[in-house]
Amino acid sequence: MSTAGKIVLAGKEYSLDTLKVITGHSVLKDTGSISDELLILCSVIDNPYLLPYFLETFYSMQLRDENAFHFALLRIQVDSQLRMNEDIQKYQHRMYAARTLEKLLFNELLLETLAVQDIME
Repeated sequence: MSTAGKIVLAGKEYSLDTLKVITGHSVLKDTGSISDELLILCSVIDNPYLLPYFLETFYSMQLRDENAFHFALLRIQVDSQLRMNEDIQKYQHRMYAARTLEKLLFNELLLETLAVQDIME
């Protein structure tokens, strides 16, 4: 079930655009296969004010695919940076949530690490 720009999965509404960025697919064919961890991430990215309430959830979560989740966080950061001029507050909040989760779960910010490596080379 979906409405304009939204989709209902397991009784909750999610942004199609955010799910596309998180999954890395410009067209979502099988929305039923999106993992619970990515759905929770979608909720938090769309409403970063929920992040404080989900920190323990994310920290204790057994990720089905750590690389996929890490790349989802990276895609959110890249998308947020590219769209920053559209709505600076919205995309700064999304960027903050993604960076905080990346630091919490992976102990580093991959985009910053890559930038430092480029400078050192």
